[in-house]
Amino acid sequence: MASKYQCFLYLAFFVLSIWANLGLGRKLQEMSMSEMHEQWMAQHGRVYKDAVEKAQRLKIFKENAEFIESFNSDGEKPYKLSINEFADLTNEEFKASRNGFRGSIIRPMRTTTFMYENVTAVPSTMDWRKKGAVTPIKNQGECGCCWAFSAVAATEGITQLTTGKLISLSEQELVHCDTSGEDQGCEGGLMDDAFDFIQHNRGLTIEVNYPYTGEDGACNAKKSANHAADINGHEDVPANSEEALMKAVANQPISVAIDASGSAFQFYSSGVFTGDCGTELDHGVTAVGYGATSNGTKYWLVKNSWGTRWVEEGYIRLQRDVGSAEGLCGIAMMASYPTA
Repeated sequence: MASKYQCFLYLAFFVLSIWANLGLGRKLQEMSMSEMHEQWMAQHGRVYKDAVEKAQRLKIFKENAEFIESFNSDGEKPYKLSINEFADLTNEEFKASRNGFRGSIIRPMRTTTFMYENVTAVPSTMDWRKKGAVTPIKNQGECGCCWAFSAVAATEGITQLTTGKLISLSEQELVHCDTSGEDQGCEGGLMDDAFDFIQHNRGLTIEVNYPYTGEDGACNAKKSANHAADINGHEDVPANSEEALMKAVANQPISVAIDASGSAFQFYSSGVFTGDCGTELDHGVTAVGYGATSNGTKYWLVKNSWGTRWVEEGYIRLQRDVGSAEGLCGIAMMASYPTA
């Protein structure tokens, strides 16, 4: 009987030890996540107002880190995710602060020409950065004016192609001064309307004259009158045609709208992005080229406005020729470009 009793005690002790170790493991895991969050805060200069907010952000950070780890461990996607400066934001917070294309606005159909319609041959690859038509990556911050950055990038591109000079133009001028229609600064806007403003304003000023602050405010008419680059109009790329978009991008940087709402897009890090995304257009970016990887995966080279820490030094490669008319993330749905 004593032997059986001893066995029981040993077994109970063994089970309790396992439970204790599991509990300790969980505590160590939580400690590790907390330390990771502290390091991340230091890296990105993040400061919270109090311990309550810090605890809330740690919880979100942990959930995002677990999502990223699970995604990458799957190993079936040709792209990777990583913990970046958006790691303490929920997806809803991220979309509200970083996107701003007002794709839900119903607009009347415009009759427009397409100057590249009869183009029959295009290069197999294109990168307008290498041709000096793309300014360095910029950062819109927590202002939903992606539409302004997209329109400005396309305008900078056509200006360089027509004058030979690459000039960094002012997004803040659009945020402050282009507010009489659908464009509403940090509350969102449309690239086509931005092109209309630039044309009717007889141009845009340079970045250093009207520097970016990432805030709404009154228009500085004096600065806005100091024009550095002008356009004579704009055209839309025929909708839902990657072939037409390729003809356009082969000739100049093009403003495009995409669906950038997914968590995978929020934490995208490297590789050719193949989803997940839909066609609810909510973000304005600029297509500055196209190409294919060594294994033959075709992609669009897209300039974003979330700074150089996001993904491939601020650029994303979106899969091209996906078999749907809209293109991946709706990139072929609402593309447009300025004319000189």
